[in-house]
Amino acid sequence: MAENILTQLSPLTEISARPSPAPEPVPSTRAENARRAAEEFESIYLSLMFSSMFTDLGGDNPFGGGPGEKIYRSHLFDELGRVFARSGGVGIADAVQREMLRLQEV
Repeated sequence: MAENILTQLSPLTEISARPSPAPEPVPSTRAENARRAAEEFESIYLSLMFSSMFTDLGGDNPFGGGPGEKIYRSHLFDELGRVFARSGGVGIADAVQREMLRLQEV
């Protein structure tokens, strides 16, 4: 019975042992690069904004205190900034992208 299982798995092992082809590079335009950079800028800005909003939060905060709270709090704010920026943000990315493209004369 063990040999039967091994013979069934051997074709799968051969397939997974082969190196997968490298993904083809995705063509990128200036507008796409500018959008990506603008969203990253907005996410950093929003992360800093969230961080300053919670600076004076007392002991009864969402994390409940503890030694690792500062580390996890910063991760939360970074992720919140990314999610907000990807979801449309507050309009900063649009203005930054527009200015970047205008300065590049695109």
